[in-house]
Amino acid sequence: MSKQAVPDFTLPATGGTEFTLSSTRGKSLVIYFYPKDNTPGCTTESQQFRDLYPEFQQAGCEVVGISRDSIKSHENFKSKFTLPFALLSDAEEKACTQFGVIKMKNMYGKQVRGIERSTFVIDKHGVLQHEWRGVKADGHAQEVLKFVQSL
Repeated sequence: MSKQAVPDFTLPATGGTEFTLSSTRGKSLVIYFYPKDNTPGCTTESQQFRDLYPEFQQAGCEVVGISRDSIKSHENFKSKFTLPFALLSDAEEKACTQFGVIKMKNMYGKQVRGIERSTFVIDKHGVLQHEWRGVKADGHAQEVLKFVQSL
């Protein structure tokens, strides 16, 4: 994706709400796509975004996590690790497809479709500023924060 306005989308979010991309205009936004709630890498990544969340807020930035898990699964994951930001459920892969994060992956010798861990930064005008694909969970949130602070 080049530096262009990201098409609007709406997904169900934790807290019984819906998240609409255009509602975040005026703030920058980090969207991190992750494979699955309560798995080691996804837990590490989510906890690091949680721990740095006040710094993202100071930089005028909101954070959301997206996976294909159900809202019920997200609510448990969010409460278990006291995540201060919304998790969005993309069971129909609308945003996953829009951002091109679904990949064939090897899982125990089988080919499975899954989310490639990816992060996108969208500026306050709704324009994509940066993307990371196939990221390693540990330390990634810090790298994203540095980029957001440089905007």
